[in-house]
Amino acid sequence: LRGRTLVLTTTLRALSAIGEALQARFEGSAAIDVLVQGQLPKRQLMERFREGDSQGRAACVLVASASFWEGVDIPGNALQLVVIDKLPFPPPDDPLVKARSHRIEQAGRRAFKDYALPEAAVALRQGAGRLIRHESDAGVLVIGDTRLVTKGYGRQLLAALPSMRRLQSEPEFLEALDALTRASTTDRSCP
Repeated sequence: LRGRTLVLTTTLRALSAIGEALQARFEGSAAIDVLVQGQLPKRQLMERFREGDSQGRAACVLVASASFWEGVDIPGNALQLVVIDKLPFPPPDDPLVKARSHRIEQAGRRAFKDYALPEAAVALRQGAGRLIRHESDAGVLVIGDTRLVTKGYGRQLLAALPSMRRLQSEPEFLEALDALTRASTTDRSCP
């Protein structure tokens, strides 16, 4: 895709590990710049990512967490692939999450069903929303967490996502990436 990829992580540990792995993979490459949250101010990361491979510069892959899950607007062909590492459940060891969960359970309800699952659904929808900002936007969303299809609650999380075609195989995935690549090379407004 000539970059155009946003990797959203659920933890800072994953941010660091994925960012370092991608930077090592593309080290010395003139084709791809791997940008990692925390290595530059957010504004600079966003400006560089939006520039993409314009003006003879390398294309970009951005690895980010937390504040990039919402409020980030990259319309058009500048972003065509969003990869989410894990389902964005609230961290169970966070004191605020613990307190809310405890309060819910004291009221006789289930914290996972009544708090963690709805929170994850909203966060997942927000992360997916980075991909489609306008009616004409197109792209691929990859969620690298098998619980989405192996756990019963996965159906509820899938229902929270915007309506989209679900790819069932690697050939379908590669075909979708190829279609995006062809479309972006024929679009003159592409960065």
